[in-house]
Amino acid sequence: MTSLSAKIQDVFDEPACDNNRGKDAKARKEGCSKPLTPGAAAGGCAFDGAKIVLQPITDVAHLVHAPLACEGNSWDNRGTASSGPTLWRTSFTTDLTELDVVMGQGERKLFRAIREIKETYAPPAVFVYLTCVTALIGDDIEAVCKRAAEKFGLAVVPINAPGLAGSKNLGNKLAAEALLDHVIGTVEPDDAGPYDINILGEFNLSGEFWLVKPLLDRLGIRVRACIPGDARYIDVASAHRAQAAMLVCSSALINLARKMEERWDIPFFEGSFYGITDTSEALRNIAELLVRKGADPEILDRTDTLIAEQEAIAWKKLEAYRPRLQGKRVLLNTGGVKSWSVVHALMEIGMEIVGTSVKKSTVEDKERIKRILKDENHMFEQMTARDLYAMLSKHKADIMLSGGRTQFIALKAKTPWLDINQERQHPYAGYDGMVELVRQIDLAIHNPIWGQVREPAPWDCQLALEDDPASTKNGTATVNAFNEFAGATAHHFGDR
Repeated sequence: MTSLSAKIQDVFDEPACDNNRGKDAKARKEGCSKPLTPGAAAGGCAFDGAKIVLQPITDVAHLVHAPLACEGNSWDNRGTASSGPTLWRTSFTTDLTELDVVMGQGERKLFRAIREIKETYAPPAVFVYLTCVTALIGDDIEAVCKRAAEKFGLAVVPINAPGLAGSKNLGNKLAAEALLDHVIGTVEPDDAGPYDINILGEFNLSGEFWLVKPLLDRLGIRVRACIPGDARYIDVASAHRAQAAMLVCSSALINLARKMEERWDIPFFEGSFYGITDTSEALRNIAELLVRKGADPEILDRTDTLIAEQEAIAWKKLEAYRPRLQGKRVLLNTGGVKSWSVVHALMEIGMEIVGTSVKKSTVEDKERIKRILKDENHMFEQMTARDLYAMLSKHKADIMLSGGRTQFIALKAKTPWLDINQERQHPYAGYDGMVELVRQIDLAIHNPIWGQVREPAPWDCQLALEDDPASTKNGTATVNAFNEFAGATAHHFGDR
């Protein structure tokens, strides 16, 4: 486990963070995110984080070296989409038993599993994931993977990120280290060009990157590798020949972007495809980086022309929603890049942000939120379910945007809710994605069901009438109608 400890220390000491550069040596080693406690798995363990980053490489066989239960992680609830191969949707595990552990059969069973995958599916690569159990019993997956690669003539990549190493975010970074050590740079493309880029930290949730890629295609910009969304192994292996890169989620893969810049001179910037302004800024930054690397400067003019055209179309569509959403209050309970990019996007159409979570945000993310909101009081590190419910039940927000785990808090408070996290069913990236996001918010807020569920129940009306002799005729009629319905229903079921 010495090499794993060294990797963990390496990803903590991340010099690519602007704020991290200004820290002293001790503080810098804590990294951009909060310090991670080994063994702390709240929000996902390191294995889960590694699987999340690598699973969307769609033509690879992902083999979990562990007891069966470890394969049941949370990757499948993420709406990542593939335009081709479906092998990534097949679960592979060595299914270690107690007998395998006691008899020391783990490494032998792993080798046989790799051979079976090779013979049955013939993938371009097999990714082998170390887990808590196999790390604790000392299985040397790196040696097994090396031997299997030589024997079977395919790439077999060890992913050294057992859950006991730390949190999900650490697993993201350890997965990036595995790509750097064993995948990226192993294939030399024969079609490298001056307009090739990498997109890092984009997961293609609900196929939303497919709303952005046509814009790049129109500019003549080729995405050599989107890591990991809808990726192919050979694309990732040849990603070192890109001319520039955009980093979408710095909290996950900033170490990958920084080391690719150091090793292969691939400059990168951090941006977002959420919102009209941020999408336009991302396209301009991509074009500017390519020009710095030698591309024809005329791409800058083409980019401005495309942006002007797409912005005009998007704003025209959004104007229909502005009167309906102007001044509506939003509570955003998410993290990462969404904590600032979605905030900016919603403020563009006149919505008010009453709060945004920064629990999973980097220092840079928090600084962006401060600049956008100009008020730190709207940022909260963590809000308990009780506090969220209190805020929503007092009607301090008109809608909550969050992940599925907190949807029932909003529903209990009779407040509209929209899924903004990885389980969402609609793509929100790019110009068209922004229009879709606003459309979904409008549908949620103005759904007539909220007016109905907020009305007092008939039995509450009965109590109110009893307390108020001067009740209205309409109120009495409503109660009478309810009583007649209840009596008829009771009689009907009594007959049966």
